[in-house]
Amino acid sequence: MADGQDRANSALEAYWMPFTANKAFKAQPRLLAAAKDMHYFTPDGRAILDATAGLWCVNAGHGREPIVEAIRDAAGRLDYAPSFQLGHPAAFDFAGQLAEILPAGMDHVFFCNSGSEAVDSALKIALAWQRAAGRGTRTRLIGRERAYHGVGFGGISVGGIVGNRAAYGALLPGVDHLRHTYDPSLGVVRGQPERGAELADDLERLVGLHGADNIAAVIVEPLAGSTGVLVPPKGYLERLRAICDKHQILLIFDEVITGFGRLGAATAAERFGVTPDIMTLAKGLTNAAVPMGAVGVRSEIYEGMMQAIASGIELPHGYTYSGHPLAVAAGQATLDLYRDEGLFQRAADLEPVWERAVHGLAGAPHVKDIRNLGLVAGIELESRPGAAGQRAAEVFRACFDAGLLVRVTADIIALSPPLIISPAQIDQTVQTIADVLRRTA
Repeated sequence: MADGQDRANSALEAYWMPFTANKAFKAQPRLLAAAKDMHYFTPDGRAILDATAGLWCVNAGHGREPIVEAIRDAAGRLDYAPSFQLGHPAAFDFAGQLAEILPAGMDHVFFCNSGSEAVDSALKIALAWQRAAGRGTRTRLIGRERAYHGVGFGGISVGGIVGNRAAYGALLPGVDHLRHTYDPSLGVVRGQPERGAELADDLERLVGLHGADNIAAVIVEPLAGSTGVLVPPKGYLERLRAICDKHQILLIFDEVITGFGRLGAATAAERFGVTPDIMTLAKGLTNAAVPMGAVGVRSEIYEGMMQAIASGIELPHGYTYSGHPLAVAAGQATLDLYRDEGLFQRAADLEPVWERAVHGLAGAPHVKDIRNLGLVAGIELESRPGAAGQRAAEVFRACFDAGLLVRVTADIIALSPPLIISPAQIDQTVQTIADVLRRTA
């Protein structure tokens, strides 16, 4: 038996896992072998209810046959097509299909392979457009504290999660950060806080510090996800949009998490009624079946870039797998599925059910705050003295053992289930967490 266990552990060693405590995982691995609809299944066949849509991405549920069939058909017809000076028809069709559900005026789409690539692409587009418009001094980028924008050097530079930045030195120059939007003095809030729009005025401070003529773009998550679900105060995004307009600063929404129904609309921009200049997308774009990212841009930006270069390559940027045929097929089938099953509206209809359920955890041991919007929730726990993050890590492991997949960041439980979740499964999710919190108290 010992030899068999040694062989099993040895088989895990070659894979350097991302964002994982590798030594701890390989000593006690948690493996997923299959998935269908709302559940993962372990190698021994145990069902795990997915309360995180994988990593915020499997919005339509797992193993959806229309998506599987579309990928299978594409692989048999066109396995790969280069995208530099060439194209394949489906990529152009999908760009048009995607533009139809983006905010009005956001009529052009650049394809990449992940949210991280989408962010770095968006930042490069913003810098290139400012230069093309004759504003070459605008090279500064503004992010926000506690923000997550992927793991490219651009993304971690504008990002504001310290642990993601600390190991890599100075990063990009000329980057600054707005204050984050979380105000614990408000207590537990359902949905958007009534107070806090004035936090957007912090951009005016940075304009005064650096000069408007030196700032190219501001990038924010409309709802900050990976840091623990920080919901924007009412009026905050509207105010940020107005300040950007005032100073000719581009506004970028990172909608890698919030896109495709997570907030009960196609995008957070639609939900909040605020249209950015540039939008990053990924995750739910293909229901995570094939990696893909995208950048949506307003027509003025695209046309400005086209007119600035008389001939040749207007944007010297791209990826080997931009618009990959299999990813395009998955994306087309995914958007069709969202439409045919009315999943964005389903999320909107479930929002009050979800809100009532997650706020039912208010009296559970160690719960100090609950934040929610759409089908997203963050349950913040009291940290153990001198051991920040350990309580939530224990809850994560205990939930998995109890048949529930949750996501934790620091001492915050983050929930973002597939949009196909049933009210009974919402209750199961919350009850499991409540039971685990009592057992780990």
